[in-house]
Amino acid sequence: MHLTAPDERILAGEQGYVMQKAMEILAALGDIYDADRLIPVKSTQIAGVSYKTIGDAGLEWISDLSGVVRVPSILNPAGIDRLRWRELGVSEEFAAKQEQIIDAYEKLGIITECTCTPYHLRDDIAETGDHLAWSESSAVSYANSVIGARTNREGGPSALAAALIGKTPNYGYHLDENRIPSLAIRVEGELSGTDYGALGYIAGGIAGAKVSVFSLESVPTDDERKALGAAMAASGAVALYYIEGLPPHPPGGERGHRYVYERDIAERITIEHSEIAGVYGMCRCDPDIIALGCPHCSAEELAELRDLLAGKTVTKEFWICTSRALRNRHPDIVAGIESSGAKVICDTCMVVSPVCARYDCMMVASGKALAYVPQMCGTDAVLGRIEDCVRAAVGDAG
Repeated sequence: MHLTAPDERILAGEQGYVMQKAMEILAALGDIYDADRLIPVKSTQIAGVSYKTIGDAGLEWISDLSGVVRVPSILNPAGIDRLRWRELGVSEEFAAKQEQIIDAYEKLGIITECTCTPYHLRDDIAETGDHLAWSESSAVSYANSVIGARTNREGGPSALAAALIGKTPNYGYHLDENRIPSLAIRVEGELSGTDYGALGYIAGGIAGAKVSVFSLESVPTDDERKALGAAMAASGAVALYYIEGLPPHPPGGERGHRYVYERDIAERITIEHSEIAGVYGMCRCDPDIIALGCPHCSAEELAELRDLLAGKTVTKEFWICTSRALRNRHPDIVAGIESSGAKVICDTCMVVSPVCARYDCMMVASGKALAYVPQMCGTDAVLGRIEDCVRAAVGDAG
């Protein structure tokens, strides 16, 4: 991989040990994946934040770093709500270690908004055609598949290296030839809401890491596309998919002219509506917690929940996870939700919080959470539509 003269000087250690190691990470990735050069990135999103997942070894590694990031860089969800951790039952030791991790990132100039939906914070961190270095699987899918930006699914260290250097190797989804679909998926029946998460749960397991193009009978909203991509990334390793007729389009297939890439389709499948309906019945446990916001809820999703909870009182633990920025922007919506007794939780989610392991069964409205909660929390998960989740939370009080 070609390095510029300034890059070579960083690699030689002229800007210090940390920058040298960051360049070594990027150079090694470039060599492994046959990248021709490093390319500038618009922003980074960095995983490896929750103390639950990185532990003391991760904390020690991050604390030893120095320098300042060169592009806007945002953290993934942490293991606590930074203001309400006591209320949620997090131990003081865990909270203290978590704050040390966040402080270490902040010293590097990283924005300590802990969210898996960085695109909700501000529009200028990712626009069509921008090159990024993002880590979190659902954010990567959204950037590639909805925004039309370009990013690989970075590991925490490689995203941090890209943040410090301001560049990433030019390989994978940064290149047109790797953004062409090879799997066509036709979906029978009209879909709405959580159906897209159920579809993604199925499709991800089929697609693996392939780029897919969907033929749908309904037109999804951006939140529904977020749910579809998040589930595909969790049940498979999908980082990019397309929907016929909606931008972004595959290279050479602008304005939905799918026949431009037709020759590259190696496999065609149909997913029947009955298969999607079947995901809702995969687990029939009785939930003792209902948790939504995986990925973090948008303002539109928060408003829908406020309306569904109006005049109701919850009888079970009910978490609604979102970014702190959105919570602060919409205090009236949050107040409407929390008047029911539900909790609008920030900085974390049900997957990376240590609290959720204490529950036996969690009801979710996310295909991503359905895949991850049993693995990462040891808790059974049952999928429900948003309305079902509210009914379960309210119970007889509704």
